[in-house]
Amino acid sequence: MAVGEHTGSAERWGPLWGARPADWALTEDLQVPTYAAALERVVVAGAQVLDIGCGAGAFLRLVAERGGEAHGIDASDALIAFARTRLPDADLRVGEMERLPWRDDTFDLVTGFNSFFFANDMVTALREAGRVARPGARVVIQVWGAHERCDLEAMKQVARPFLPARPPDAPPDPDLSRPGALEALAAESGLTPESEFDTVWKLEYPDAETLGRAMVAVAGLARLAGPEREDQLKDAIVDGLAPYRHADGSYCFSNEYRFLIARA
Repeated sequence: MAVGEHTGSAERWGPLWGARPADWALTEDLQVPTYAAALERVVVAGAQVLDIGCGAGAFLRLVAERGGEAHGIDASDALIAFARTRLPDADLRVGEMERLPWRDDTFDLVTGFNSFFFANDMVTALREAGRVARPGARVVIQVWGAHERCDLEAMKQVARPFLPARPPDAPPDPDLSRPGALEALAAESGLTPESEFDTVWKLEYPDAETLGRAMVAVAGLARLAGPEREDQLKDAIVDGLAPYRHADGSYCFSNEYRFLIARA
C-alpha cells in the first residue's frame, strides 16, 4: 500500500490516548492477567512478538519476561515514550495500525488488546497484522466481552454528557462480542480463525482519587471534556460508579474479555 493511499486512525487517537500516559498505565497494568491468559495459549520464548496498540507496554513486559523479543506500535508518541522507560531494549514505534512499518512475514506472534477496533477500517488493520506475521503465525485479537458482563459499561453513561455529540448519521458501533463477529472479521481479513475464548478479570482501584484520575485518562476523556469541566467529570465518575465502591473506599469492576486466536 502506497504512503498516502490510506488515512489511518493515529492522527485522531494518538493525542487522546497519549494525553496522560502515566494515568492510563494505572488501568493498563491492571489488565495484565488478561494478557497472561492469551500467552498461556501461544509460544513466546524466543519469538518475535509485535503488539499493535502497545500503549504503556504492560503486555510487552510479559513478553520480555518470558523470553520473547518485544516489538510494539502505538498511535501516541507519549505512550511510546512512556513504554520505552519500561522496555529500553524493545523496538517501539509510533505509527498507524492500518499501515505497519515492518516487512512481510516478520513476526512469530502478533497481538492487539482492545486496539483493533480503534482503526478507521478494522479489516485493513487485521490484514496488516496478517501481512507482517509469518505464514502460520498466530494473531491474537482481544475485544470487550458481552455488555451485560462488563461493569465498566457504566462509564459510557457517565462520560457521554461530557463528550462531543455523536453525528446523527454515524452508524452504530458493531457488537464485537456477539458469537461469530470476530471470526467473520478475521476471515474477511485473510486470517484463519483457530480458537475463541472468554476470560473475566476484576479491575480494582484503591480510592476515588485514583479512580477518577485513571478513568479520565481513558481515550483522552479529560481532554475531550476540557479543563473547565474535568473536575465535574471526575465527580460524575465517582458518583456514577458508587455501586462498585466497597466499604473501605476502594472500587472493583468485573469485566469480560473476548479473544480470538487466528493464524496468518
